[in-house]
Amino acid sequence: MSALRSLGALVILLAACSAASAEPTQIDVRVISKGAKFVGTSMGGVAVTLRDADTGELLAQGVTAGGTGDTARIMQSKQRHHDPVATDDAAAFRATLDLAAPRRVEVSALGPLAQRQAAAAVSSTMWVVPGKHVTGGNGWLLELPGFAVDVLAPPAHQRLTAPRSLPVRANVVMMCGCPIEPGGLWDASRFEVRAIVSRNGAKLREVPMAYAGETSQFSGELGDLEPGAYDVLVYAHDPANGNTGLDRTTFLVEASR
Repeated sequence: MSALRSLGALVILLAACSAASAEPTQIDVRVISKGAKFVGTSMGGVAVTLRDADTGELLAQGVTAGGTGDTARIMQSKQRHHDPVATDDAAAFRATLDLAAPRRVEVSALGPLAQRQAAAAVSSTMWVVPGKHVTGGNGWLLELPGFAVDVLAPPAHQRLTAPRSLPVRANVVMMCGCPIEPGGLWDASRFEVRAIVSRNGAKLREVPMAYAGETSQFSGELGDLEPGAYDVLVYAHDPANGNTGLDRTTFLVEASR
C-alpha cells in the first residue's frame, strides 16, 4: 500500500509541476471568405475548434465574432501577398492555451452558422510553442470557400397542379455576407448562377439565372413541367478561382384532374 501511495503522490507532483510550468499562449483565429472579407457576427460567425493534432484533445472552442473588416485594406489590388489585412474590429475567435511544451495544434472552422445550408469546413495544423502567441498580423488565418446560396422560391415540398412554368429565385452572397450586384465590388456579371433541374431522379436540364434587380437576388424560369417529383439545385460559381456554393429545393407537380 505504501508503494501505491508513493506512486500516487509522484503522479500528483508531476501534474502539479506540469501545471506550474505551463505558459499562457494566446491564439487569434480569423476566417476570411474566399475572394471577400472576414466571416463574423453578421453571418452568425464560424464555429472554431482547437485540438491537439496528435492526441485529439480538445483545447478550446468558440465562434468568431466581430465585423467583416476594412474593405479597402482587404480588397486593394496593390497589397503585397504577406501584408496583414486584419484590423482590430475584424471578426476573430480568441483563445488562451496553457501549454507546458510545444504542441501540434489543429484548428478547424465550420460556417457561416447563420446559413447552415451553405456551411463549409476548413482546417489547418501547425506547431505552437508555449508563450509564443499567434496574434500578430492576421493571427491564424483560414480561408473559407463557397458562396452562401439560399433558394427562396419555390419553397420546399410545394405541391403544384399542372403549372405552365415556375419561377426559381435565390439569394447569393459571399460567405461573409458581402453583397453581389452589377458593377459592385462583387460584380454579378463575374459569377455564373444556374439551376440544375431533375425530375424523378433524372437530370432534365440546367436553367441560367440572371440578376433579378435586387441586391444579391438571382432568378430564372422553369418551364415544361410534367407531373413528377422535382429537385432543383441552385449553384453559384466564380470561373476566376473555382469558388462554388449551392442550395437546393424540391417540389411536386401533379397531373390536372
